[in-house]
Amino acid sequence: MTAHQLDKWLATEESRAVGQKTDDAADDPGKAESVGHRSGRRIVALLGTKKSDFDADDYAHMRKVAGYIKRHLAQRPHGDVEHTKWRYSLMNWGHDPLK
Repeated sequence: MTAHQLDKWLATEESRAVGQKTDDAADDPGKAESVGHRSGRRIVALLGTKKSDFDADDYAHMRKVAGYIKRHLAQRPHGDVEHTKWRYSLMNWGHDPLK
């Protein structure tokens, strides 16, 4: 997904509704952000950054993203996946499996 597509996706209710919530969700479950949603915001920022400005943490995050996507693509459910949590979760990490 492009930075623009990902940013637009992250603003949707579907995006916010999926994924594993962090421990701070107990304080205010309605405002809790999933790990994937937070990652998506970081990916948008990285896509707008020159590669020469990346630091070790940025590269580590992108390796984490690639690993997540690889693992979850292997778990593709049967049938139509267009409106599934599986697809929405992958999209939070910057990958739309239907494209």
